[in-house]
Amino acid sequence: MIDIKLLNLFIMVLTCFITLGCEQKSNDTLKSGLIYCSEGSPENFNPQTTTSSITIDASGRQIYDRLLELNPITHEIVPSLAKNWTSNPEGTVYNFFLRDDVSFHNTQYFTPNRNLNSDDIIFSFNRWRVKSHPFHDVADSYPYMQTQQLNLLIEDIIRISDHQIQIRLVQPSNSFIEQLATDYMVILSAEYGAQLSLKEEKQLIDTQPVGTGPFKFQEYIKDQYIRFKVHENYWGDKPKLSQLVYDITPQSSTRLAKLLSAECDVISYPTASEMLILQDKDGINVQSKTPENTSYWAFNTLKPPFDQKIVRQALALAIDKQQIYKTIYYGTAFPADSLLPPSSWAYNNKLTQYEYDPVKAKELLIQAGIKSGFEMEIWAPNIERAYNPNAIKMAEVIKANLALVGISVTIIDFEWTALRKKLSMNEHDSVLFGWNADMSDPDNYLRPVLSCSAAIIGINRAAWCEPKFDELLVNAELSDSLEKRKAYLIQAQEVLNTELPLFPIAHSLSFIAKQDNIHNVRFEAFSAISFKYAEKN
Repeated sequence: MIDIKLLNLFIMVLTCFITLGCEQKSNDTLKSGLIYCSEGSPENFNPQTTTSSITIDASGRQIYDRLLELNPITHEIVPSLAKNWTSNPEGTVYNFFLRDDVSFHNTQYFTPNRNLNSDDIIFSFNRWRVKSHPFHDVADSYPYMQTQQLNLLIEDIIRISDHQIQIRLVQPSNSFIEQLATDYMVILSAEYGAQLSLKEEKQLIDTQPVGTGPFKFQEYIKDQYIRFKVHENYWGDKPKLSQLVYDITPQSSTRLAKLLSAECDVISYPTASEMLILQDKDGINVQSKTPENTSYWAFNTLKPPFDQKIVRQALALAIDKQQIYKTIYYGTAFPADSLLPPSSWAYNNKLTQYEYDPVKAKELLIQAGIKSGFEMEIWAPNIERAYNPNAIKMAEVIKANLALVGISVTIIDFEWTALRKKLSMNEHDSVLFGWNADMSDPDNYLRPVLSCSAAIIGINRAAWCEPKFDELLVNAELSDSLEKRKAYLIQAQEVLNTELPLFPIAHSLSFIAKQDNIHNVRFEAFSAISFKYAEKN
């Protein structure tokens, strides 16, 4: 019997081939560099200002470096711009010793007169930490640092010498050093900032970026492409590529067609159904990343009746997760019953499960006073994400499930950037969203998603603020033993499972696909994609 879904997919790919003219293409970019077909346009080119993985993938590991890095194999913290560091026994004072051979990008709009020094570290950190900093108000917010409350944790940053800084903390932090290796902790050029200030063009710091990373920004046409050139004076291992191009291609089927026609060397996030084509295709390799993410259905707890716990629980009981796993993920995801995946050392494996039970769901809805015919909206991004390959289709499955308990659903789909802006206004009933963890510390799955600070700055998609939950996270962060810390995090997950501001759905494997002559693309957990070591034979 013919698999209709697979047949339809082949037809879409064939259509794209006809449209694009799928002959083998050979041009200067393909020969001398690499073309990455990405899934969307970045908001800007500074990870400090966003939690959007599209923006972070476009700049985090290409344009910038950090003080420290995460070893992708051992997950140990290793030197980067800081060649070494020390701390006092209390863990409140850190000294970082900088490399003296790090050059900034020489671009059409900036020519550096010196190498990296302590002023650049202080400039970069104080931008998001100190409200009086001349560049602080250039961005609307610094969501990751603010939800992690790093701006409150750091008491002071002191310049000891040209190549030594000292960071003083208000209190010890179990995760501070690991935080410095995340994609958000990029180092900017203080000299470039001074130039923009003189020209009264401060806003360009995030759209015409300057960093120390392996590639320098050259050109960006929204919704079309981003062009990078190699940083000739890069301090680390020299990149093998002379140039890097992001071909912005929102449609997954079009990305697939471009890969098969060799118009792209690497494509982002092929859907689970497309893996049926790719897994046996000669000349194509598929690379996966462990499921350190969570897709979820968030309820706007500021809006009645979603402010009632019993309603949220009823909605969860009405959803057939097994149907979602079969029709959306095709076996490439694991069931989620917590924001933390089972691989986390703090995972709570004793949580009460919300098994599919439409009868019980109806009973709870009646108790809450929700009558048959109640109408609600589900917002969904019309773009593939690592944690959710097809949010629109998932919304359709949920809509069908809710119809069985007397709820009428309207699905509203948004372009990715537009969705993120609309969500910050808290006008939604519910939304299909997710989170990609930035580090292995379990706090990173909880605080940026559901803390009160995340709600205040508008990235808590449930708009939920529970002081008890925040207190548990703080107690865990201050704990002097792993056992105590785990106990607090177990309790935090129990609070979430009872209050249910969001309904965890899946922890998904994510993929890139590439031509078999492309090697050493870094596509790893807790990190944006990196082409620093990529090679093309």
